[in-house]
Order: sequence, then C-alpha cells, then structure tokens
Amino acid sequence: LQMSVELDVFVGNTTIMDEEVYQFWLDGYTVNDAVKVRMEGGVLEECEASAEVLHSDTMDQYRTFQMCERLLTTPAKLANQLLFQIPPHRQAMLIERYYAFDNAFVREVLGKKLSKGTKKDLDDVSMKTGITLKSCRRQFDNFKRVFKVVEELKGPLVDNIQKHFLLSDKLAKDYAAIVFFANNRFETGKRKLQYLSFQDFACCAGQLISNWTVGAVDNMVEDMDVDLDKEFLQDLKDLKILITDKDLLDQHKSLVCTALRGKTKVYSEMEANFKNLSRGLVNIAAKLTNTKDVRDLFIDLVEKVIEPCKSDRWMFADMKLFLIHYTNSAHILDTFKHQATWDRYMGVIKSCILKMYHD
Repeated sequence: LQMSVELDVFVGNTTIMDEEVYQFWLDGYTVNDAVKVRMEGGVLEECEASAEVLHSDTMDQYRTFQMCERLLTTPAKLANQLLFQIPPHRQAMLIERYYAFDNAFVREVLGKKLSKGTKKDLDDVSMKTGITLKSCRRQFDNFKRVFKVVEELKGPLVDNIQKHFLLSDKLAKDYAAIVFFANNRFETGKRKLQYLSFQDFACCAGQLISNWTVGAVDNMVEDMDVDLDKEFLQDLKDLKILITDKDLLDQHKSLVCTALRGKTKVYSEMEANFKNLSRGLVNIAAKLTNTKDVRDLFIDLVEKVIEPCKSDRWMFADMKLFLIHYTNSAHILDTFKHQATWDRYMGVIKSCILKMYHD
C-alpha cells in the first residue's frame, strides 16, 4: 500500500509577510475567508498561481502571524528575537497594526472597566459593530495590557506608552485617552452622548490630562496623568461664590452681556439664560470631589449647557463667543479671588464644550 505524502516546504531568509493577509488575520477572518477575498481581488491572475498555492501561502502566513503574536504583546522583544528576520520598518508596521483599533469598537468600551465582566460582553459588541469576536478580543486585550503596564509607572502617560509599546505618536495619544477614561470610568454610553465620536472624547481626555491631573503640577509623581488632582478638585468649591453671591452673579452677567451685545443673533436668549448657564457650569465644578460626579462630567455638560443652548438655536460661533467672555469677565470682578482655579477649570471646560458642540 503506497502512501502519497504531500509536503509544502518553504525555505527563505526574510520572513514573508503580506500586509493585506496580515490585515485579514487581525480582522479575525478564517483562512478560507481570506483566500476567498484574495481570489476576488485578482491575486491569482497577477501571480499565475493556483488556488491550492494561494491557500497554502495564506495558511503559512497565518502560522507566522500566530507565532509572532507572542512577541507583539511585548513589542520591545520583536527587535531582539532571532526567529524571524524582519526589517525594522516592517516591525513598526506589524506593531502599529496590531495595536490599531476600530473606532466603532473603542466607542462601545470607552470608560468601562477593563475587566473580565466587560470581556464577557464582547459577543454583544461584536454583533452590534459587525467586528469579528476575535478582533474584538484582540483590541480589548491590547487596551487592558497597556493599562496594566502603564498603571504603575511614573512620568508622562504618552511617553510611557510609546516607550513600552513602540507606537506612533497619534496611537500613543489615543491609548492615553483610553487608559484615562478607563481609570476614571467616565460615562460615555448614555443615549445623549451617542453623537460623540471616540476622537471627540480623546480630545477632551488630552485636555483633562494636561490640565486637571496631578501631572499638570508635578511631572514626576506616580499616576501623574491618570488621577485627577484632588487638591484642585477641592479648590473648585470656592467657585460657588460666583453663583451664591447675588452681587457677583449680577456683575458677571452685566459684564458678559455688555461684551456680547450686538455681536450675536441669540443675544436675548443669552441674556435670559445667563444665570441658569452660569449655575450649571459652576455647580459641575463644585461637585467634582465626588467620584460619581466625575464620571458624569460629559453627561452634565450636555444636559446643563449644550442642550439648553441648542434649543435656543445657538451656533458653534455663539457658544465660542459666550465661553470666551464668560471666562474672561471673571477677571474683572473685584471681589473674586480664585482666578487661577477658575482659569484652570474653564480652560478645559471651554475646550470640551466646543469639541462636543456640533452645529
């Protein structure tokens, strides 16, 4: 009885990696699905190869990626290993793509705890977003891995992420936002916040990290970019005087209205709603010593500021004008002694509201 044995042998030096096949692997396609897409793309005509050869090439590459995956979880090891001959620019591509994520996916888990519980819900996320479960898991595990590594490190968050995971500037900043949101558990899932994209939130995170964390004051402390500065949050209570002292409230209103008169179509609405808006903005500040209120920061900004102004038909330009004068007028108030805290608070709030205010 004769056995026929077929062996595919491939001997070479530089590891062959097709970027398109790598993307299929990352996206969680099976080998057969990847082969189908490659065939539809006309790869057989290009290379004059048979379907079997294509299948075996795809299999071979999938195996290589699986063997590389171990190294990709600690990217610094990729450069020092001897198993695969991969030129540096290819290494950078492999790492960057491995850690890349889908905006639709990150939007679903942003601000959630990076724990087993959330990982259990990935089936639903996969169904909702159309991203394969395999890809959802890879992305989730990446978020969790980065979070764990940088959690205990001193120094700036973005630098730490870049140093340990060798990511591009842009991707490292995005991961910093994800870590920051996971640590402070900001609420992003409510219906009213659905219109905001991951990039809207990432910009807000950048502002908060630069201005409201302990690292904004001292850049060699632990958790410097992850935890909000408790002393600053405590100081925010002093801002209440702007709404509890009737004279200050009236003075503030009159300064802002004088500056805005004739400059906007919604002047009468601004004047009529000034006290409510000011109360909203100052009350958000005064409550930030509570963890729960920190979590609700974005929902509060939408409910107390963005929705009322939208229903009064303010345009983006109106909002910008109002916030500039609202912030600056406080400097002219004689008895108001908390300028530094006010500027540190309103600088971030202004940026966040403008990022969230879509015409």
